[in-house]
Amino acid sequence: MLSPYGLDIIESCLTCKTRTERLFCDLPGAALQAFENIKYATAYPKGAVLFVEGQAPRGIFVLCKGRVKMSICATDGKTLIVRIAEPGEVLGLSAAVSGKPYELTAETIDPCQVNFVKRDDFLRFLKEHSDACFKVAEQLSEKYNTACHEVRSLGLSHSAGEKLAKLLLEWTSKNGETAKQEPRLRLALTHEEIAQMIGTSRETVTRLFADLKKRQIVQAKGSTLVIRNKAALKLIASNN
Repeated sequence: MLSPYGLDIIESCLTCKTRTERLFCDLPGAALQAFENIKYATAYPKGAVLFVEGQAPRGIFVLCKGRVKMSICATDGKTLIVRIAEPGEVLGLSAAVSGKPYELTAETIDPCQVNFVKRDDFLRFLKEHSDACFKVAEQLSEKYNTACHEVRSLGLSHSAGEKLAKLLLEWTSKNGETAKQEPRLRLALTHEEIAQMIGTSRETVTRLFADLKKRQIVQAKGSTLVIRNKAALKLIASNN
């Protein structure tokens, strides 16, 4: 029987946005129990680093609660935030499978609850449970497709304003706010971190938000951003 604390694996599945992120949720009971036996449940404070780009893979990190920013660093010291990981995601998966260094740095932006599994234990688990091995392959494929989409969406945008508009619309979609007339977003990231996500400066992000507010496209209410005019934001995102 799964321990009460081990149920966080299943609980985290309820918050996943896509089926492929639910890596362990639909596995047979024996596989879930086997995973329970090799995981280490740990709580991390905000600002904790789970692993660093270039570090040899120690294992995988299953994010159960909280959020983690995934970033890369250029040779000139400039940081680019690739994405924000949500509950249900498995971090460090490709590095753990391939044995190559972690491609990204993972840092918590909220207090997080994480299940850690050592690489040797995880590889043994995959060999013994073919269903889990197939799901890992499925998720790695999904992550590749997502990365291609993000490069196309943000990397090929023509301006910082277009990139910011696309990012805000993407967040509303992930948060299930798309259908609402005035979607709401909780902005936990600073302007500096948002700038790192779209490849621009903090000053530019601050100016862009000020312009969006002046045009009444968005409205700030504390840490919540209300999108008042979705049509206008979509127009900016489409580079028109």
